[in-house]
Amino acid sequence: MFTGLIEDIGRFVACRRGTGDAALEVATALPLAEVRVGDSVAVNGVCLTVEQVIPESGRLWFHVLEETLTRTNLGELPPGAAVNLERALRLGDRLGGHLVSGHVDLTAALLAVTRAGADRVLRIELPAALAPLVVPKGSVAVDGVSLTIAKLEAGFFEVCLIPHSWSVTALKARRVGDRVNLEGDLMGKFVLRQRELAAVGGGLRWDDLTGAGFA
Repeated sequence: MFTGLIEDIGRFVACRRGTGDAALEVATALPLAEVRVGDSVAVNGVCLTVEQVIPESGRLWFHVLEETLTRTNLGELPPGAAVNLERALRLGDRLGGHLVSGHVDLTAALLAVTRAGADRVLRIELPAALAPLVVPKGSVAVDGVSLTIAKLEAGFFEVCLIPHSWSVTALKARRVGDRVNLEGDLMGKFVLRQRELAAVGGGLRWDDLTGAGFA
């Protein structure tokens, strides 16, 4: 699990594709003495497992499935691209953002970047598949950044970034037309799934839990 609070703006170095997978290399200023093989790190909001740590060059290597490259923007990154990095949440850490699983739902186009005083406003395409998971003032992860939906319309939503968030995330490097990774609210997914099951006569009932000895 992650919080959506970015720890470092890393740099995409290379992606070496294999048969159905790839090895992703990222340069970072994270304290690599604290990073171990097997740790989870979110790269642009995508939960990846560290396969190699190279402290002397400040590099991390990750194993990436073809499904991940297809569903996220990691497969489109050019060498040198800025990427958001966050290490996994530790039990007892402050939850300053919102619960982010690192499982990206889909990508969408950045439609516009405007200013509102000192803040930046990002208008992002809203695909129909994600629409049930976003609500006004609700949470959404954009390239792994925990943000609040400021405006919601048919076909798009807007999020606002204060100057600090703009300066410490890779979103400032995004340009109109770029595709960003989106992850809908985790609690919303559970609610939506229960509604879907209830519509076909399934779903979880309190009696199911008590009967199974959970109460």
